[in-house]
Amino acid sequence: MIAIVCVNQKFIVATMETFSSIECFVRSAEVGSFAEAARRLSLTPAAVGKSVAKLEASLGVRLFQRSTRSLTLTEAGQLFLSEVSASLTTIQNAVANLASAGGQPAGTLKVSVGTAFGRLYIVPLLGEFLRRFPAISPDWHFDNRQVDLIGQGFDAAIGGGFELPQGVVARRLTPAHRILVASQDYLDSRAAINEPDDLKHHDGILIRSPQTGRVRSWQLTHRIRQHSPLVLRARMTLSDSEAACITAAQGLGIALVSMPFAVGFLEAGTLQRVLPDWYVDDGNISIYYAEHKLLPGKTRAFVDYIIEQFAERDLARRFSAV
Repeated sequence: MIAIVCVNQKFIVATMETFSSIECFVRSAEVGSFAEAARRLSLTPAAVGKSVAKLEASLGVRLFQRSTRSLTLTEAGQLFLSEVSASLTTIQNAVANLASAGGQPAGTLKVSVGTAFGRLYIVPLLGEFLRRFPAISPDWHFDNRQVDLIGQGFDAAIGGGFELPQGVVARRLTPAHRILVASQDYLDSRAAINEPDDLKHHDGILIRSPQTGRVRSWQLTHRIRQHSPLVLRARMTLSDSEAACITAAQGLGIALVSMPFAVGFLEAGTLQRVLPDWYVDDGNISIYYAEHKLLPGKTRAFVDYIIEQFAERDLARRFSAV
């Protein structure tokens, strides 16, 4: 009996070492660096390199071509990565789900969300979420850019206009509409605006993309799907829709802003819609997460909760310009 136990223990240890080596290989392949993989795995670069070398020796093939400046997969490495990557994630998710506290979702939940949108609409949902799932520890990143969901280790991201890379799925939360707004004082003191062509004579509060630094050209869409270019005389340029709303509320011009940021000002009466039958269709705001057969419990809980709350709070209707 003792001999059997010892054999089983040795088998488990060897299996876990192989599993750890495969994880080091996959993470190194994803980021192209032992040092970066080590940082994400909380190991030393030497430990990661040694683990991968041990795996190569065990398999009898070279997985990486190494140089002082680069780390690239060999043909065998590419084949091995395609075979083990998804399985590794499935096993890790299964282990995480079994290890959850009392069978409940647990662990660190790493989420990326836009700064202002997250502050206004996601952070207020945090209290109830943690009351339901107290074993989950939020690690939320607020930034107005698309993240590498898989490569940077995020569990989920919320935003709009994201490219959908392989292995990532999106669940729609609300339309991403933009509308023209101005204060009543501004509208009362200027020439009437009856059609899009009238806008070229008005002061525009333009939005600069925080990603590209450029001011985008927009096309207005009518409720009956007629289209017209948007032309405003540039009075100033900002890089934030919420700031543009605050600026427009001071009577300084007309701003094209995202509906989620305009709603509060419209409901308070500090801003009015300009050309209310016209809007910009900028796609959708969605929640993004990695596509896995076995999604971690913490991620599934968060995705389901956000979708539920957006539905209960009727945010899709409130954020629609139509």
